[in-house]
Amino acid sequence: MSLVRDAAERVAGMLGTASATAAQVLDAGAYAARTFGTPAGMRGLALEWAWLAAHVAVYPAGLLHEQLAESGGYRTDPLPPVRRSLVVTDIAAAGTPILLVHGIMDNRSVFTVFRRALHRRGFGVVHAVNYSLFTGDVRAAARQLRGHVERLREQTGADKVHIVGHSLGGMIARYYVQRMGGAAVVDTLVTLGTPHEGTLAAYLMPTPLAQQLRPGSDLVELLRRPAPGCSTRFLVVWSRMDQLVLPQGNARLSHPDLDVEHLELRDVGHLALPIDPRTVHWIATSLARSARKAHPHTAGHRPMDAPARTYGEHAPPA
Repeated sequence: MSLVRDAAERVAGMLGTASATAAQVLDAGAYAARTFGTPAGMRGLALEWAWLAAHVAVYPAGLLHEQLAESGGYRTDPLPPVRRSLVVTDIAAAGTPILLVHGIMDNRSVFTVFRRALHRRGFGVVHAVNYSLFTGDVRAAARQLRGHVERLREQTGADKVHIVGHSLGGMIARYYVQRMGGAAVVDTLVTLGTPHEGTLAAYLMPTPLAQQLRPGSDLVELLRRPAPGCSTRFLVVWSRMDQLVLPQGNARLSHPDLDVEHLELRDVGHLALPIDPRTVHWIATSLARSARKAHPHTAGHRPMDAPARTYGEHAPPA
């Protein structure tokens, strides 16, 4: 009798799981229809495919390691007006190096447009790095990133740097900041489409790295732990049309010890996040604010127990 009861319970459990999975699939389908079936969604898809084609063309050049170019000091006479204005108004913001970290199976070429846009806006040192395509562990990649940061600081003489991480690059940089003491030298960390809470898409890749990017993984739980005294500011860009971070709301960052600002977009695909004009404008404007957090009552400082600020169009999280 007990065997029959156990079998019935197992069947009921399997049916319940199948029902829940079917409901999730239907919800995902409805969400996709609402997101991609609008004019803005169609434009976003067109931009994603156009940038994918362009990115494929420049990808081979991005395999080469970039040499750090000298910034030329702070002479303003050869600079265009926009760059000159930032150097004159805030030399610290213009001179803080910016390190760009790409995502999984990608290289520094994903930042081709983004880097030029930052240069045009007055930032003197914008340097993109590559890490191995065969990286199998976020922690190992974070150790490589620490070496890149130290070399960049040594070559530029800067006390602090900004880091911009796309997708997995943001996860690597966050681990470095939170768990390896990187907060001492990273002023601002920008993440673009980073799966802070994991992504269901990682279940499609049977690799150790993908396992770290699944919701509820050991890595995700480790980054949820307290991070007292973390002084790094986090700028988080996420999109409701992201096709690789699933559910899309997992690209948001919620942590009681971190100073976080969000830019929420509704019509940008995962790959196109670094070239979206709203992304570039928001990041450049935010990085140009160098004087902050000097005192708990300084203008622009957010106490750690205050809610994160969100910019862009708001709606319930995806």
